[in-house]
Amino acid sequence: MAKTKGEKKGKSAINEVVTREYTIHLHKRLFGIGYKKRAPRAIKEVRKFAEKQMGTPDVRIDTRLNKQLWSRGIRNVPFRIRVRLSRRRNDDEDSAHKLFTLVTYVPVASFKGLQTENVDSNQE
Repeated sequence: MAKTKGEKKGKSAINEVVTREYTIHLHKRLFGIGYKKRAPRAIKEVRKFAEKQMGTPDVRIDTRLNKQLWSRGIRNVPFRIRVRLSRRRNDDEDSAHKLFTLVTYVPVASFKGLQTENVDSNQE
């Protein structure tokens, strides 16, 4: 008989406001997607990535990130993109969720050696 595991702890109510920088590898997420659906799918994949990492269903994408993803047209989406995900409090009282994630574009010269980094909120 298998051992019964103790009480599993789920994710806590992620209440803390935090900001992190990630590199999203879009190429592996868009492999096999038809040309005319690549840029729209890239937006959806960024949204899905942010939702998974930050644990908030409300994800807002900055216009500069949108422009960067679409900069080479609908077909030629960049292979990788560096983004800053910041989990913030929702000021709107009647919203269903207390927190939302803002996804902004971070320009980098090269992706070599970059890792996920915590960003101080006063540095933003």
